[in-house]
Amino acid sequence: MTTTRTFTMIKPDAVANGHIGNILAMITNAGFKIVSLKLTQLTVSDAQAFYAVHAARPFYGDLVEFMSSGPIVAATLEKENAVADFRTLIGSTNPAEAAEGTIRKLYATSLSQNAVHGSDSDENAAIESTFHFATREEF
Repeated sequence: MTTTRTFTMIKPDAVANGHIGNILAMITNAGFKIVSLKLTQLTVSDAQAFYAVHAARPFYGDLVEFMSSGPIVAATLEKENAVADFRTLIGSTNPAEAAEGTIRKLYATSLSQNAVHGSDSDENAAIESTFHFATREEF
């Protein structure tokens, strides 16, 4: 396997509930190296652009409102098989269906406030990391 990168955001619900440290600890304890990290807040237009792929979906407006409602932590992570391994670590989008010990099982409060975002492909990881960190790193 080769080392790859993925992108994550700790969402406003998890930030507001004080879970940044615990989530970052889970990430590093799972063998991920944090390549870039920042605390920021998305504007409405930032959230609209980031989630543009979902613009036609019925939850888009609520998602944009939620993601711009408070600070987030954005991070680029590195590990062998990063995207797939991180998706396993975060668990199902619905915390009620997430496996025990996953980030969403431990820290998500609902389907819409599910604590973290994780890229779903190597291509999207590169796009999402570039969106937040303004330079395209080698993926």
